[in-house]
Amino acid sequence: MTATPTTPVARYDISGWDLSELISDTSTDAIDREVAALEAETETFAARRDELDVEMAPEVFLDILRLYERLLERVDVLAHYANLWFAENTQAADAIAFRNRMQQVATQVDNKTLFFPLWWRALDEAASERLLPTAESEPDFRHHLLDQRRLRPYSLDERSEQLINSKDANGARALLTLYSMLTNRLEFPLEVDGEIRQLTDGEIRGHYFDPTRAGREAAYRSSLEVYEREAPVLAQIYVNRVRDWWVDSVELRGYAEPIQPRNLYNDIPDAAVDTLLDVIVENAGLFRRFLQLKAGWLGLDRVSRFDLYAPLAESDRNVPYPEAVSEVLETFYTFSPRFGELAERVFSERHIDSEIRKGKRSGAFCATVLPSMTPWVLLNYTGRMRDVATLAHELGHAVHSLMAADHSVLTQHPSLPLAETASVFAEILMTDRLLERESNPVVRRELLASAVDDVYATVMRQAYFVRFERAAHQLVQANGSSEALCDLYLEHLREQFGPAMEIDPIFRYEWITIPHLFHTPFYCYAYSFGQLLVLALYRRYLEQGEAFKPGYLRLLAHGGAARPAAMLAELDIDMSDAGFWQGGFDIVRGWINELETTA
Repeated sequence: MTATPTTPVARYDISGWDLSELISDTSTDAIDREVAALEAETETFAARRDELDVEMAPEVFLDILRLYERLLERVDVLAHYANLWFAENTQAADAIAFRNRMQQVATQVDNKTLFFPLWWRALDEAASERLLPTAESEPDFRHHLLDQRRLRPYSLDERSEQLINSKDANGARALLTLYSMLTNRLEFPLEVDGEIRQLTDGEIRGHYFDPTRAGREAAYRSSLEVYEREAPVLAQIYVNRVRDWWVDSVELRGYAEPIQPRNLYNDIPDAAVDTLLDVIVENAGLFRRFLQLKAGWLGLDRVSRFDLYAPLAESDRNVPYPEAVSEVLETFYTFSPRFGELAERVFSERHIDSEIRKGKRSGAFCATVLPSMTPWVLLNYTGRMRDVATLAHELGHAVHSLMAADHSVLTQHPSLPLAETASVFAEILMTDRLLERESNPVVRRELLASAVDDVYATVMRQAYFVRFERAAHQLVQANGSSEALCDLYLEHLREQFGPAMEIDPIFRYEWITIPHLFHTPFYCYAYSFGQLLVLALYRRYLEQGEAFKPGYLRLLAHGGAARPAAMLAELDIDMSDAGFWQGGFDIVRGWINELETTA
């Protein structure tokens, strides 16, 4: 099923990114002109308000919609520049000031344009149907407008929506900026090569994979003890974030529970999410079996939480960055020349920041700005094999965006659960590539164990984050303390692993280190959805070979221009079917079965 890459891969060295395509002149005067142009275009759009009428000509309505699209593109460029500048140095005063300014400007634009989506959502069915463009003439606009109608039951009047936007700019979003600033300034002391060094978050996390128990435990304790000292402040930020989310979603908009806004935004039925989470919990025993195997390989009676990501080899091979890039790009080219070409654009256009620097945001992400632009990727590359997988993951996101570049800015982005489809698939392609080359049973064991580790991290771990969140949101409403939240998290950890793992109490502070819980509540099940979906798709790929690829590439090319249920139906997938989700776990069970035969 493999082939030789059709295009040689150039050498790419570790570097920062180039943001000049977003804003070429960053002088104060130039920025002021950009903001002034945005504000002028906003006023031009607002002046079209009086033209909105149930009897208006569809052509006039479509012209207003096009103006709205162009306005959003201009906002996206400035807002993404602000966020990417802040991500490359969260401690830079000028980046912070510009990000804060753009949050205010974006809020003002949103408030002045709110009348348009609210007017559209409020129309009765007959009036909206008359104005809808046809699927043949404007498919992206039609899908976007129909998608907006789903929000109709939870939309408030214009003045209330404006007040919420203004409140968020100076309230919830300000708190989240503070969380990022507080956590990204942290340093973690750790003895490295005989001396105590102050490490960044990205650097300390690299030591979670230390080949020795003592090294792993020292890294975890260093990180979590720092967060323990910060817990009173960071947990209070979370409490206020949760209260704000509750007021907005449950009290004002009428959602039945706090997770429902995320489900609606994802366009995933509540029942399908519940089915997904239930199937995951039912399969927790698979990973407990794996942990028992891992304990034996490590020479332990029982693993502890410090051993969760323990490497099975005596030392974890350091992979030079150019080698990692070459390996990932060749994997992409092998699967599809188009995949490789699109991924390589991220490097050739200098749209990746892979360096580790003090103050830089930890973790990794891919930021899609406009359909006409190659996405930007942030990575903190330490040379671990897991960083290679992370690189493949984020480049998968970039390919997904570029596959959908023919769509409008209104419809390019897939919903969060489907946003993981290409990224996770890319990771599995990497593992498969390595397994096909390897006949040594010990090395195969290590590769398969790493694959199971990754599935745990993106399925079970993420699902239990969401289970914790559901309980945490209820606990906050019952006036539970920050200590009670820590106890709750520890309880969920122990439920997740059962007797297969020893959990040190220091892990009660781990939840505070997870940015998604703060920034995007209930986001994490998207990873579980995406991983299990891809496992099922990958099984089809193994069965069908080349015949699989056209349908899969069409799925990616949809972007967000079709409903998830409809896109998956094209591949004969029903997301509410527990048996479908179980199919993903069947692949994992096969991996674990093979591991047990070589134990």
